[in-house]
Amino acid sequence: MSRPVKVRLLSLLVVLALWEFYGRRVNPILFTYPLAIVRAFFGLVVSGELQSYMKDSLLVLLYASILALIVGVFLGVVMGRFALVEWATDIYISALYSMPMVAMVPLIVLWFGFKIPAKVIIVFLFMVFPILINTYQGVKDVDRNLQEVARSFCSSEGQLWRHLIIPSAIPFIVVGIRLAIGRGLVGMIVAEFYTSVTGLGYMIVRYANAFETDKLFVPIVVVMILGVGLMWLAKWVECRIAPWRNFDDRE
Repeated sequence: MSRPVKVRLLSLLVVLALWEFYGRRVNPILFTYPLAIVRAFFGLVVSGELQSYMKDSLLVLLYASILALIVGVFLGVVMGRFALVEWATDIYISALYSMPMVAMVPLIVLWFGFKIPAKVIIVFLFMVFPILINTYQGVKDVDRNLQEVARSFCSSEGQLWRHLIIPSAIPFIVVGIRLAIGRGLVGMIVAEFYTSVTGLGYMIVRYANAFETDKLFVPIVVVMILGVGLMWLAKWVECRIAPWRNFDDRE
């Protein structure tokens, strides 16, 4: 077992132990402790409630992620490669990215209702901009000297894209995806807060209103674990396709 893994496990055990000790001494309406959350987790699993709501949330996240990846990479590549497109669109991208997306949620619900399309659009808006901006930066930062060298060897535009531009931009795209994961989970919960029909966000609202704190923590912990897992997956992909970006000589 590597040293970073040992440190992380030790840190987790210490936090869980302190949480268990403190949580048992607090009013259960206000707070809870890990063992109570575990019991509530198995209760929700046995009833099938957690799986049903989690499935709804994951479907929304999956649809929004695919859409954000396609749109973000496409627009980022086009903006980074063609100055005319950048000049025509950058003001709108900057305006939308700088605006708190939560402000758009009531309007989207008004337009699209409380069904899955509204939630997909909300999560998409949370996710697309980190992917778009990082892709744009990756394409923009391709060394012009390398491009001139490639052209001097009679490389076609297609070869330039395949062998230089896309490989140079991929690490930036992966970083954008990693940033988008956290924003996407936030968007998923926010969307379900407003729709309050189904999903993990609905579970949080429901059990908060019922003052069932142990069950309230179950979807919160599930979202945290999901976020950590997706971030590690994106990091693993980044290590495979761009190992030079992950050198760490710290003690």
